[in-house]
Amino acid sequence: MVISVPATSANLGPGFDTLGVALNLRNVVRIKRSRFFSISIKGEGANNVKLKGNNLFVSIFNEHYRMLVDQKQKFRFTFYNHIPLSRGLGSSSAVIVSAISAAYAMAGVSLSKERLLHLALHYEPHPDNITPAVMGGFNVAVVDKSKVYSLKKSMPNSVKAVVVIPNKTISTSHSRTKLPRKYPLSDVVFNLSRSSLLSAAIFEERWELLQVAAQDRLHQDIRMQAMPELFEVQRIALDNGALMSTLSGSGSTFFNMVYAQDAKRVAEQLKQQFPKFTIKIVDFDNEGVIVDESG
Repeated sequence: MVISVPATSANLGPGFDTLGVALNLRNVVRIKRSRFFSISIKGEGANNVKLKGNNLFVSIFNEHYRMLVDQKQKFRFTFYNHIPLSRGLGSSSAVIVSAISAAYAMAGVSLSKERLLHLALHYEPHPDNITPAVMGGFNVAVVDKSKVYSLKKSMPNSVKAVVVIPNKTISTSHSRTKLPRKYPLSDVVFNLSRSSLLSAAIFEERWELLQVAAQDRLHQDIRMQAMPELFEVQRIALDNGALMSTLSGSGSTFFNMVYAQDAKRVAEQLKQQFPKFTIKIVDFDNEGVIVDESG
């Protein structure tokens, strides 16, 4: 069988640990029963020996498969990775979601997307990446009593994503330690108002509101200080017509939403200024995780 999961961009400025959107940049895993266990990695991480020796997908897959069928079975796993590792594009969430989906499918046990979200929450306590990875589209998600509650908006073809992927990483765990333990009430209200407006604007497709709605005072500027050139990435994107420009997750990738007709121009301006960074024009994904049991 074949499992594919989209990349995701989370937070989207003010929606810290709550908002996320799926991007049509997919990791694909092909799984076959085999006499011998084997792992093959193509694309991102292909030269990373640690990924073969300590593979998170295989660990989660085996945990769920053995729980479901109560027996050991050898498989051949081939990974086709297109999501950059440790760049704020949801590579870890893609692994979690695809591994659980694969285990249930291979065991012949049906799994709803709502149940999948609940299981994925065990490995990723914040729903902003796992929810769009499962559902596709733009998602507002919260956790209450260990359950994810979410609403999805399918993204139209009239908007695209331009992602700026630096050649350096920003550690999520390290960047969280830089965040203050307390915030002024005015900053909290600022983010609540922007996050609410951002969600409403996307659901209503009021794209002209996004530059105001995507502003943040809780985490973004603090994290961007680890890579100051990201401030210039944001400025250039907005000056050239980006509807919004935000740190993707904890970074280092920067996410820009643009009108489809502006995507090429915004991407070219960013390429001129940041030739060492990878700039991609990406469609939004509305499908989420896909399981093809025909292989």
